[in-house]
Amino acid sequence: MLASLSMRRVILHMVTEEAPEAALGLAESGVFSPEPLPAGEESLPECPATSYQALFHDAQMRLQKVSEYLGVQAAIPPEKVRAISESELAAFNKWLGRLWRRCSQLQEKGRELDEKILAISQLDTSLDTYARLDVNLGLLQGELRFLDVRLGAVPQSNFGKLQEAVGMAGYILKPFAESDSAALVVLAGVKGHERQVQSVLRAAAYRPLQLPAEFQHHPQQVRQQLAAQRQRFQEERLALAQERELLHKKHAQALHKGAQRLILAAPYAFLSASLRSQGGLAMVQGWAPTEKISFLRKILQRRLAQRFVLTTREPTSDERLMTPSLIRVPHWLQPFTDLAHNYGVPRYGELDPSWLFALTFIAMFGMMFGDVGHGVVILAVGWGCRRRLGHYTPFVLSLGVSSCCFGFLYGSVFGYEEILSPLWISPLSNPQRMLMVALLWGVGFILLATAIGIRNRLAEGRYAEALLGGRGLAGSLVYLGAVYGAFRWMEEDVFGAMEAAAAILPFLVLVGYHWHQAQVPGFGRGVVVLIESFEIIMGYFANTLSFLRVAAFSLNHVALALAVFALAGTMEAVGHWVTVVVGNLFILILEGAIVAIQVLRLEYYEGFSRFFSGDGRAFEPLILGPLK
Repeated sequence: MLASLSMRRVILHMVTEEAPEAALGLAESGVFSPEPLPAGEESLPECPATSYQALFHDAQMRLQKVSEYLGVQAAIPPEKVRAISESELAAFNKWLGRLWRRCSQLQEKGRELDEKILAISQLDTSLDTYARLDVNLGLLQGELRFLDVRLGAVPQSNFGKLQEAVGMAGYILKPFAESDSAALVVLAGVKGHERQVQSVLRAAAYRPLQLPAEFQHHPQQVRQQLAAQRQRFQEERLALAQERELLHKKHAQALHKGAQRLILAAPYAFLSASLRSQGGLAMVQGWAPTEKISFLRKILQRRLAQRFVLTTREPTSDERLMTPSLIRVPHWLQPFTDLAHNYGVPRYGELDPSWLFALTFIAMFGMMFGDVGHGVVILAVGWGCRRRLGHYTPFVLSLGVSSCCFGFLYGSVFGYEEILSPLWISPLSNPQRMLMVALLWGVGFILLATAIGIRNRLAEGRYAEALLGGRGLAGSLVYLGAVYGAFRWMEEDVFGAMEAAAAILPFLVLVGYHWHQAQVPGFGRGVVVLIESFEIIMGYFANTLSFLRVAAFSLNHVALALAVFALAGTMEAVGHWVTVVVGNLFILILEGAIVAIQVLRLEYYEGFSRFFSGDGRAFEPLILGPLK
């Protein structure tokens, strides 16, 4: 559970014609992860499943589009498992192509009708603006022989002056719709004074209105025309829906069976990148857990009888980066594993950080958010919302338990420290002690993370880096020696030769290692080595100081509660309790979220970065299952 399951490189040889059956057997086992190989690999240069893979992806894409349009549900694997030939897959793909062409025609026509119905709705809304005009709207568009008629908008503040000004030119200005800021107006007059009127309109901030081309009759008649068009389009839309329903009833069963064929065809198609052949011989390579090799062999014997050769071996040192990691964790640990693997997947052979992450995350959340009342609320919310939270329920419940436990240690219940006597210490009673404990926690956390990093490097064969590197044994001894010297100086006012040697000797080893590794010539080599060495050491202490936030947030939690009580103390009985409740909700939601983020940051940047590469490859076996 602390590291990936032991993996073996699997090489399967079979007759080329039986490769589809072999793919089904590998998928049925659910324990084989194929390894993609470049074309022309070794002595088998051909890729026999290339055309099959192209057919499969084409059919899968068409099936997905047709199923989405017709509302056909995803299929599950059939009870009878058989290999799907390329000719059968091609026939199904051809049938899907014809069906998709018809569906795409209906879909496109439906989209066009939806756009037309939307346009009519917009025109109908626009017509409301001109409904008070008791005139043929077509006359207001284009040029008239003797009259100059215009529609426009003018600010309300300018309307009166504009009406007087255009009246002097023999024009009439009438409003037909108004708002607080503007008036929509119709302007009419005998032609011949357009230039004079235009200058007046410009001065009054007049804006012309353009009628839609569809408005060619009286507003009531236009509305009737729009209603008739809408009804016609809706009837056509209904007819399309009925045809779609007929297609669904006619082809649903065939699509379901076809989807099951694709499920059976998927293993061979997915195996295409890993399958190589020449003549009548085919080979596929991949990975399987050591404990499942016998099970895999049994499944292949059932599919292929004895017409195959299965060989396995341990991964070589050059293959460790490509070897997939398969890590098993208890159900309650799964949410912590998800968060840990969000940083990255462990390399094969690396210790999985899930256990360390879970224990330290729970502990630090409680340290920073210790309160019995708040912990009980978190527990209640986690249990009450367990269906929505799903497998994250243990994560929330564990944070509630941790908060309760540290609440008893701090003697805090919803911020009140008079209800319980602290089993250990009230944070504000001795802040210096809280800061010292946080520093010691940080030292222990960093040393543990570094020790795991040393173990991982040793497992990968990087012995020099594990023993002499900055994040190896030498770097941790420099850090430990400096911490020891600082402790002796602060507690006992002693810093002698032994304390100095405890830090200087491993530092010289670290410098020597970096000198050997540096590729810079001349004087610059020494400068680079010293800078890199001091940067590593300063990184240790900067990371240690980051853990002061553990104490800072525990103090901040108490300080916020005191602020809430001080505010509540200025109010009457009802206001007092309302303030206490709202204040505690504020602390619970806002500070709780901030604390969770800060703990996650400490885990990622002060812990994982020391021992966890995060560039591993997850074990993804070939399986028989619903298409994604």
